[in-house]
Amino acid sequence: MFQKLAYSMMLVVFVWIAVPAGTHAQVENLVHNPGFEEDEVILNDQAYEHWWTWGWEDGLNSTVEFDETDFVDGKRSLKVFPTGATNWYFIVANSPMSVVVGNDYTASFWIKAEEPRPLGARFKATDNSVDWGYTDFEVTTEWAEYTMTSEALNAELKFEIFCAGADVPFWLDYVFVYEGQYVPGIKPVPPLKASNPNPVDGALLEQNWATLSWTLGVFATWYDVYLGDNLNDVDNGTGETFRGNQVATFFTVGFPGFPYPDGLVPGTTYYWRIDEVNEADPNSPWKGDIWSFSVAPKKAYDPDPADEAESVDLNAKLRWTAGLDGVINTVYFGEDFDEVNNATQGVTTSTTTYGPGPLEREKVYYWRVDVFDAVETHKGDVWTFTTPGAVGNPQPTNGAIDVPMTTILSWTAADNAASHEVYLGLDKEAVRNAGAGSPEHKGSMALGSESFDPSKLLWHTTYYWRVDEVYTANTVKGPIWSFTTANSIIIDNFESYTDDDAAGQAIWQTWVDGFGVPDNGAQAGYLVPPYCEQTIVHGGSQSMPLLYVNEAGVTNSEALLARTVTRDWTEESVGELSLWFRGNSDNATEPLYVAVSNAAGAPGVVAHQDANAAQSRIWNQWVIPLQAFTDQGINLTNVDKLAIGLGSKGGAATGGMGTMFIDDIRLYRP
Repeated sequence: MFQKLAYSMMLVVFVWIAVPAGTHAQVENLVHNPGFEEDEVILNDQAYEHWWTWGWEDGLNSTVEFDETDFVDGKRSLKVFPTGATNWYFIVANSPMSVVVGNDYTASFWIKAEEPRPLGARFKATDNSVDWGYTDFEVTTEWAEYTMTSEALNAELKFEIFCAGADVPFWLDYVFVYEGQYVPGIKPVPPLKASNPNPVDGALLEQNWATLSWTLGVFATWYDVYLGDNLNDVDNGTGETFRGNQVATFFTVGFPGFPYPDGLVPGTTYYWRIDEVNEADPNSPWKGDIWSFSVAPKKAYDPDPADEAESVDLNAKLRWTAGLDGVINTVYFGEDFDEVNNATQGVTTSTTTYGPGPLEREKVYYWRVDVFDAVETHKGDVWTFTTPGAVGNPQPTNGAIDVPMTTILSWTAADNAASHEVYLGLDKEAVRNAGAGSPEHKGSMALGSESFDPSKLLWHTTYYWRVDEVYTANTVKGPIWSFTTANSIIIDNFESYTDDDAAGQAIWQTWVDGFGVPDNGAQAGYLVPPYCEQTIVHGGSQSMPLLYVNEAGVTNSEALLARTVTRDWTEESVGELSLWFRGNSDNATEPLYVAVSNAAGAPGVVAHQDANAAQSRIWNQWVIPLQAFTDQGINLTNVDKLAIGLGSKGGAATGGMGTMFIDDIRLYRP
């Protein structure tokens, strides 16, 4: 199974979460994430940290993917797809690495290619001032180790692999850079756990049986097999999920004489794991990963247009996947949910497509497909879609999770609607069937007022809502939308800010920084759009860049958020303040701190325990017990301001500058 990580663009950079430098008994590996086991990717990271790629000319169409089917170490490798004709570059690189100028350093890496091909590699200073040690290699179709050794010419280097010798894909794994001459015997470690499941993890089976297989671990003499339809039971080995131990690396289910003798149940997800066992090894057994597969349902699935799709083409044809063993399909189509749901007369077809004819603009359509499998008919779900001009664009987006408990619902009006009727509740069918006298009815909204404030919502709860469009002659029921509130109180996730400073929506108009303040060296957001960081993010699509300059007499930098809502930090029994931060190795090591204050009195300040937090190159969660602020006299029932800063307010500061990234500030229950 491949997991796509790369996209074609002018300059593409990929970064995986940093892990401690790999260490072999004989050498210290300077490469970050040497076996590609970590998969957090940050596109276009101008810091060029950890793994990244660089392309030029035709090489810009090159891509990379994690490959979980072919590797020499761990559970996966990096597969590289170089593309280009002439005058092109594509480089896979790792940086930064600190070295001693004048000492020898060796690069060792394992590669195989789809066809024999040339490849080049070199060391280069991270500031691009000098490069050294370039070596050409001839790569074969079998995994093999390739090495190069050269004297370091700069104190900080990057290791670059040149892929432009041919447009033949290749795999890369187990990359080492270490001080000294080449050390033989640094070999990849075969996996201790079972790997390479078949069916692949998450597969959908179109039959009610399966032969499960896997690749053995290096020390196993037999296997314990676990299988069931309950994830927790398979994880814990309970609930009759233990299916026995065996030597073979395959296991059959769904036939008489095997587990599930009557066949796997359609529409069910199954979980399985393989534990490696060797009684002669004190570390045995090695608990395996949990994999899953699902059996196709008996009823129709995978509709096209997708359920709840918007602005569907007026000439669209309906398509679907027939249920398991389905032979005849009956299609029901209309503009009323109840009529389609209850219909008994439809259009019969042996295909999985249906043309409803030219559709009309500004409509909400419903459709259903029943499947006959030669034994019985399986009634399908009712799907819906809208055509251009109909009510749509719900905010929060349909199916959204992690929605703040204080959120405003909004939508885009139908082209010719005169007003709107809003419905909201906790039961989907109640919202679907609600009328003007129902408790789910929240009121009428005039044209031009396409929003509704539901007041404070419940903690971690799914809501359903609909907007009916009122016309002169009739009212049209809208589709049912849903969202789920967060299991936290969101202080700021930085998703609401835009580049429209004229409308007061720029981040620096909410987070007050040091602009015009002589003793505050902070800058919240960038000087030019986009004001928020949109690549280096922890969650969602934006984070806050916080620049600090503690120089020329300035000893502290902070950005301050005034609380207009969510002032009570004791509601919902919360007890912890959480935020995520990331720095850069080039940042000055100024103390990072959080300050909370009431309208009057001194703020309560908590500094991060790591004095070098500003130099961390990965996302870090910082959890602060709220008691730490209470102990400093802060009244948590009426918080007025929250500040995040670096400098003397957090402790002993030496001065300097840098950029931090802040994301996902929340209050949690302990």
